Amino acid sequence: MTREIVRDESDVCKAVETTDLEARLRDAMRRVAEELMESEVTELLGAEPWERSEERRGLRNGHRSREWDTRLGRVSLQVPKVREGGYLPSFLEPRRRVERALVAVIQEAYIHGVSTRKVDDLVRVLGGSASKSAVSRICEGLDEEGRAFRERAIEAETPYVWLDALYEKARDGGHVRSTAVVVAIGVTAEGTRTVLGVDVGNSEDESFWKSFLRSLVRRGMKGVQLVISDAHTGLQKAVRQVMQGATWQRCRVHTLRNILSHVPRGQQAMVAATVRTLFAQPSQAEARKQLGQVVKLLRDKCPQAAEVLEEAAEDVLAYMAFPAEHWRQIHSTNPLERLNKEIRRRTRVVGIFPSRASLLRLVSAVLAEQDDEWQAAERGYFSKESMAKVSPNVKAPPRLMKEVATA
Repeated sequence: MTREIVRDESDVCKAVETTDLEARLRDAMRRVAEELMESEVTELLGAEPWERSEERRGLRNGHRSREWDTRLGRVSLQVPKVREGGYLPSFLEPRRRVERALVAVIQEAYIHGVSTRKVDDLVRVLGGSASKSAVSRICEGLDEEGRAFRERAIEAETPYVWLDALYEKARDGGHVRSTAVVVAIGVTAEGTRTVLGVDVGNSEDESFWKSFLRSLVRRGMKGVQLVISDAHTGLQKAVRQVMQGATWQRCRVHTLRNILSHVPRGQQAMVAATVRTLFAQPSQAEARKQLGQVVKLLRDKCPQAAEVLEEAAEDVLAYMAFPAEHWRQIHSTNPLERLNKEIRRRTRVVGIFPSRASLLRLVSAVLAEQDDEWQAAERGYFSKESMAKVSPNVKAPPRLMKEVATA
């Protein structure tokens, strides 16, 4: 039988189209990658799947889906999960998405003529300049990834939710405006941290927060028992209207700063130490008893500070109704503040964003990468045993369940 000869490029393209070569190559790449991951996990754990061995260093724990961008297109992988230790495939680049988003922002600013000297220098380092069509293609792909991340279904229950906002400068209608970036993170009933959502708007007013929280509910957010945030009025109202049934925890750190703003500088150390005695109590009931003494002590010397404390007391002590193992993390917005610092570390490179879309693009990329790292973390943010005290859907060891039942 005579083999057909491909004569020119058009014949090559036709051959590829008729045989669906790229799809076959992607499938082959997927199978090779998954075999490589299984091999890496076997080496990590010291044992094959289901193998009984004294040298075993851990256990497999199912798989998680992960999209892998390659030159042949996007490949859907099933990445093995390890119960007692994190695993990230060696061939994946953890920060690739963020770097691409950052480059796209810089290039977009450059071609629109709104870049600063620092951005000009960065563009030269990146290779001179970029055409509008090239930037458009980069941004289109990144926007699709960001939209998929922001609109993905929230499948797990999230008993704890943190909310906060930060402000960045972005051009809008020919003017540079301060733009609010609102972020929500949570801890699932299994004890794993996750990024729930992100959005940008003119300001963090009540209507914007309502719209944002409702979008989380539509995507499946459920089982929320405690919401931690600062005392922004619009945010408070939105939480109480949209997340009815959840307890609101007023950030302890922000509350203390607010109290001290009504205290003369020379007395701030003394007042701070006095207020902190509330948080050193072993239970919420004891803290409420201590509250009366602290307010009485402050009322004579700093009446305004005493008034602020008395008004905020129930909300700032709300976290004490939850397991003591969680108090350190749920009494303030500090877990989210640390994430905000990582966002600002990236946005500082740009300074002024050429558009809101470019701001949302970069922040979404940062958060998507952070969420990937949380899902692959060696251990949960909280243990399953402690989360069993919060969520009835978590199966805890029989001994612990007995303790919870008798608590």
